[in-house]
Amino acid sequence: MAHAEVKRSDEAMRECIDHCMACHRVCLETLADCLEWGGRPAEPGHLRLLMDCADICETSARFMLRGSDLHSRTCFACAEVCAACATACEETGSEGPMKACADACRRCEESCRGMSGGVMPQPLNPEAAQRFADLPA
Repeated sequence: MAHAEVKRSDEAMRECIDHCMACHRVCLETLADCLEWGGRPAEPGHLRLLMDCADICETSARFMLRGSDLHSRTCFACAEVCAACATACEETGSEGPMKACADACRRCEESCRGMSGGVMPQPLNPEAAQRFADLPA
């Protein structure tokens, strides 16, 4: 039974890697489209979010590909960023590239939530986490 659980986990990880890489690609393509369109899609906050999403998706995929013990942390962050990016794309447009981007982000979000366990694990360094929490917003 343990072998079947490991195999299922490997399959879930491969699927998550695929979703991360697809989301990375779609966010970069959408970014290029937004720059061409101008207007609301090209607002700086939306462009930054697309870049953030592309970057964290690629990072999460790389952590999983190399078998990092810390991949659950990057997956947690990836799920959070993907959720924000999907919402922004849904608010910007409901068809074409914006819908494709939102859909890719939602798939990646769901997959990464599963890989992260859905909750952020205990910080590696509680003192550093507390210092960060004490910083002004």
